[in-house]
Amino acid sequence: MRLTKQRKLILERLRNSKSHPTATEIFDKVRAELPNISLGTVYRNLDILSKQGFVKKIETCGDQKRFDAVTRDHLHVICSRCGKVRDVEGEFDLDVDKLAGIDSDFTITGIRFEILGICPACLANRS
Repeated sequence: MRLTKQRKLILERLRNSKSHPTATEIFDKVRAELPNISLGTVYRNLDILSKQGFVKKIETCGDQKRFDAVTRDHLHVICSRCGKVRDVEGEFDLDVDKLAGIDSDFTITGIRFEILGICPACLANRS
């Protein structure tokens, strides 16, 4: 994979973000420096970067996909009101090999575990 100017800038903006942005949010940040870039180009490049292991695609139930520059296995907490996503600090044992013996005819390839909560901003605004 060639690291084009667009891909490099998308990756830099994602690495500088702790908010796990959507493709549209990344597009808004990148467009400030590359005004002619399209949303479709951002989507295509995020897909390529995800498939190549440079970024992680976070697929939360019912929401837009979000992206993370941290590619190691880790947990996220998701605000059930506004959809904000944050990393959960600490080590957790999410060993796929331990799930291999569950009662299923499926071959287990991964784990998707969502922690839901209400972020501090939403708690402060609960009127």
